[in-house]
Amino acid sequence: MIIKSLPMLLQASVWTVIYSLSSVAIGFCIGTLVCAAGLSSSRLGRGFSAFYVSFFRGVPLLVQLLISYYCLPLIGVNVPSSVAAVGTLALCTGAYLAEILRGGFLGIPPGLIEAARMVGLGRARILTRIEVPLAVRLTLPSLVNETTMMVKASSLISVVGVLELTRLAQNIATSTFQPLEIYLTAGAIYFVINGAISLIGRFAESRFRLETAR
Repeated sequence: MIIKSLPMLLQASVWTVIYSLSSVAIGFCIGTLVCAAGLSSSRLGRGFSAFYVSFFRGVPLLVQLLISYYCLPLIGVNVPSSVAAVGTLALCTGAYLAEILRGGFLGIPPGLIEAARMVGLGRARILTRIEVPLAVRLTLPSLVNETTMMVKASSLISVVGVLELTRLAQNIATSTFQPLEIYLTAGAIYFVINGAISLIGRFAESRFRLETAR
């Protein structure tokens, strides 16, 4: 049964990776903007950032998914369940990434930002060319950890009908009455995916260290 189901589970795992990485990529952009707003001199920006982070970190992801799945059609927004799921995952991980990046931004030497301003760089260019790259280097282990957490959290989108690894494993287990074998196989696939992400993160971290040493 494992050999028979493995090709289908592997195909579904590709969608799991796509949904997860898409959520992290979009969430990174959201987190960067939320973090920048939180560190700005604007009281409105800081208030919005604090509320955003508090809401999406305080409400369970499963509840967020159910709200987006059932409430969007009520306000006339009809999107595929996969789009709603990825959007919700991105909004959620954006809150966590905002806090991770905040620590990275605060670790950047203030003199470096002042030097960039003195040579005439605007706020947007300082953010994209100096602050974000340095913050990523400083917080890379935490960013990798959040990515692996999002891969595992993506299993929750099965509750809104999105076909990915967990959903397919549930379908196969229900039809074959062999849940142990199927769920163990799915768990092994998740383990391999997250192991690969961790190895990529360690490789990138070692490259950053070599570049810094030079």
